Amino acid sequence: MDTPYGSEPLAIWERPEPQPRAAPVPLSRAKIVAVAIRLADEQGLDGLSIRKIAKELGVGPMRLYDYVTNRAELLDLMVDAVYGQIADASGQTAQTGGRAAETGGQRVEAGGRAAETGGQRVETGGRAAGAGRRRVAGAGEQAEWRATVLAVARATRVAALEHEWFADLLGGRPHLGPHTLAVGELNAAALSQAPAVHDIDDLQRTIGALNSFLIGALRREVTERRTARTTGTDVPAFQAGLGPYLTRMFTTGRYPTIARLVVDGSHLDAEETFNRTLTTVLDGITGAPA
Repeated sequence: MDTPYGSEPLAIWERPEPQPRAAPVPLSRAKIVAVAIRLADEQGLDGLSIRKIAKELGVGPMRLYDYVTNRAELLDLMVDAVYGQIADASGQTAQTGGRAAETGGQRVEAGGRAAETGGQRVETGGRAAGAGRRRVAGAGEQAEWRATVLAVARATRVAALEHEWFADLLGGRPHLGPHTLAVGELNAAALSQAPAVHDIDDLQRTIGALNSFLIGALRREVTERRTARTTGTDVPAFQAGLGPYLTRMFTTGRYPTIARLVVDGSHLDAEETFNRTLTTVLDGITGAPA
């Protein structure tokens, strides 16, 4: 394909839609992706196939290959659509000063510059990372960066619980769609204002640490939900079943610290556990105690 960049192939997000054609069922990438997401939500990624999507749309499978050339492109589009939800949710949360944003009653703008991504406006954050020309952020700006990071992380959790397959794809091959880049820019621009982030190396380490927490926490929570569904045993039932065994082990005196964690530690629900741990991680990697 000849492109403005020579003969190199265009990424799926840059490739034009096929020309409309006379057919009983009109198609578009957005329509294909919407059906794919619904099937993945219901059946997981193992239950997702071009043939099933085509059947849902009432077309032959070969028509879909005019829009996506393979499964990898389809997954890229699906992931980017979820990041579009995250961008919308995190921007709205930060702007309205909701509970998740932790703004302390202060209205926080999530971003001042918009990225036009396939005709959809996505807020990307008002400041660039600016590693070489860093200035000291004021108290209001420090509240803003923290509120933005918290809003993005919490919106990502909500999306992963709504679309459990999304957690399976985190941490694998890079996701570089326009919505994904918009969320990444929003997060990176905010973290670049954290007190302990002085240069691009600090920013890379901070983003890496936060992403590692998010991926691990979301995959663990999704795995626990799936296990509870497939076994019919939720966390309280599991703990009750193993209670007598743990009591016998703890009375040996060989595991005093674990015993304190189990007996004296707070047993929070999944959301509160995520929020508290997120705050702890953010305090540690940015050097900004709450």
